[in-house]
Amino acid sequence: MSGWDEGEIYYSDQAQFPPGGGSSGDQAHGTSRHAALQKFKEFIRNFQCKTQPNVFPYREALVADHKCLLINLADLISYDSDQTLPQLLRQNPADYLPLFETAAAEVLSSLRSRVSGETGEMEEPETGEVQILLRSDQDPVSIRSLGAQYISKLVKISGIVIAASRTKAKATYVTLLCKNCKNVRVVPCRPGLGGAIVPRSCDHVPQPGEDPCPIDPWIVVPDKSKYVDQQTLKLQENPEDVPTGELPRNMLLSIDRQLVQTIVPGTRLTIMGIYSIFQAANSSTSHKGAVAVRQPYIRVVGLEETSEANSRGPTNFSRDDIEEFKKFASDNNAYENICSKIAPSIFGHSDVKKAVACLLFGGSRKALPDGVKLRGDINVLLLGDPSTAKSQFLKFVEKTAPIAVYTSGKGSSAAGLTASVIRDNSSREFYLEGGAMVLADGGVVCIDEFDKMRAEDRVAIHEAMEQQTISIAKAGITTVLNSRTSVLAAANPPSGRYDDLKTAQDNIDLQTTILSRFDLIFIVKDIRMYAQDKNIASHIIKVHASASATTNDTRTSKEDNWLKRYIHYCRTECHPRLSESAASMLQQSYVKIRQDMRRQANETGEAAAIPITVRQLEAIVRLSEALAKMRLSHVANDNHVLEAIRLFNNATMDAARSGINQHINLTPEMANEIKQAETQIKRRMGIGSHISERRLIDDLTRMGMNESIVRRALLIMHQRDEVEYKRERRVIVRKA
Repeated sequence: MSGWDEGEIYYSDQAQFPPGGGSSGDQAHGTSRHAALQKFKEFIRNFQCKTQPNVFPYREALVADHKCLLINLADLISYDSDQTLPQLLRQNPADYLPLFETAAAEVLSSLRSRVSGETGEMEEPETGEVQILLRSDQDPVSIRSLGAQYISKLVKISGIVIAASRTKAKATYVTLLCKNCKNVRVVPCRPGLGGAIVPRSCDHVPQPGEDPCPIDPWIVVPDKSKYVDQQTLKLQENPEDVPTGELPRNMLLSIDRQLVQTIVPGTRLTIMGIYSIFQAANSSTSHKGAVAVRQPYIRVVGLEETSEANSRGPTNFSRDDIEEFKKFASDNNAYENICSKIAPSIFGHSDVKKAVACLLFGGSRKALPDGVKLRGDINVLLLGDPSTAKSQFLKFVEKTAPIAVYTSGKGSSAAGLTASVIRDNSSREFYLEGGAMVLADGGVVCIDEFDKMRAEDRVAIHEAMEQQTISIAKAGITTVLNSRTSVLAAANPPSGRYDDLKTAQDNIDLQTTILSRFDLIFIVKDIRMYAQDKNIASHIIKVHASASATTNDTRTSKEDNWLKRYIHYCRTECHPRLSESAASMLQQSYVKIRQDMRRQANETGEAAAIPITVRQLEAIVRLSEALAKMRLSHVANDNHVLEAIRLFNNATMDAARSGINQHINLTPEMANEIKQAETQIKRRMGIGSHISERRLIDDLTRMGMNESIVRRALLIMHQRDEVEYKRERRVIVRKA
């Protein structure tokens, strides 16, 4: 009886909490709801920044934006010394968040000055509801670990939004009308996906001679009820959190009021919410009898977009990290050091490693004043023989890039790479699900077996690779999704191996349209050279012999992690531009390359297999920016441009010149001989006749012709479409 005569007002709480429910815990805390309301009001009014005294952030935020208030739980914890408020919010958020919102609305009405009404008198301003959004710095839990112990508690999870429904109106207060006595009643509605509880009987006392109200007399008056906006989202766990071989789980989210229509599918989110349950309306027949089975969903009370910059991994680099990064970048050999860290288990291929390093760091995106965006991502194509470690590069990039998706060409369709339209089971409406290119927004897509893809599926990537968007117009959905990704593709030549007797065009066998979108094209050949084979063999045997020793495993994973964080830091902090001298040098070298190509085309009479267009000029610009970014320098200078041109020459230009070019150094005599061989072939074969290639060559060599000249003549005729090969190039058919 100690606090009996302190002159306070006492509130009775029996109606609020059913006995045995929340009340026992409440008395333990000694906090009534009214005291909590007062505390919340004090917190909003009196919380000051630690660093700046006399700055009241929440008061000012509330005056600036009357609709919603973002509250950091860390501030609440530091403000409330005995930790009751954060504890209550964590344990019973559904009860105490509405209190918090009431407190915010009351504080707002006391903060705003009076306004003159229509009659000229001063009136209190109208204050609507204030929505409280929470955020905290704790780590998110995984979607898989959410179980029954979290129900109606505050949880934090992260993932990718894969679908968003249309906005619906959700009643907060339902107005009911009695059929018999026209009595009106207002019933509050449970938030989230719950419904309203309609009473069974009318409490009207009938007069003598009047019919008593029947049971279930209430009808809902929709026009008089109060509504808020509500939307449901589907959140799928991040691809890198999914255990191997499992399907990614997803979770239903319900968002309301200010958060509605702020999220598009494909964004990465971290959300705070209340883990709740609802009775599914059309639950499957197996669960019809099970009354107690409920479906979980999360009522969102705060969300942060994990943008490109801070997706995955620590964004907040400590001072020591930044110091270490800067020290590493200032070293003269920073470029070589990074390249030595890329796929260290692969021997040789130094230029490919440099290109992969450029791809991981990327150039800078530019937005021009007229709204055109230029891509900063670098696309690389590795083309070549089997067993030249192409897929190993792809797997390494998938591990190292901050965001990466790995797909194989045969197993992916156009819809799976871009986006597919799917019909929702419950609401029967269509929604979009982003594919690999959308999920890897801000990262890298690795496509293996690029040549095995069907041509119509490959076309789907065109737009994503250059404009970096994916436009969709199907099933009444017309939209544009972002896919700011780099593409690293690996492909084999059509005949499986790279054939030096064929032209570059036959060897590469991809369309010019897609080749010009790749910044660097590497032809990786398996060259048989004694010294190199010996080195490679010893390297591989070393790798296999030392692999069992797991002692230094921790170091390698740490190094991987270090490279990942360094790439991340460079991509967020540094956006280099070309210097004046570098730009003029680049311009001259580009014009020179074009002149050489034109001269070569004039001499040989046909265009190169790989076109050199303005896109390739942009490619060299991006490469120089990426090289500058590795050094954390904000200007790309002449050295960077020189190295970029060298890479470009060794990769794409080399690929354009590769293979046998039937017109290279043709002396007039040779040209004459080839002509003669052609006439002999035409004599030997009538139109539509078949002959084995071996036999034809034998016949003509017996007539005294050189075998290579005959092969060349066949090649030229094949390119002109006069003959075609059948049965794995063993039989030749002459066409009309």
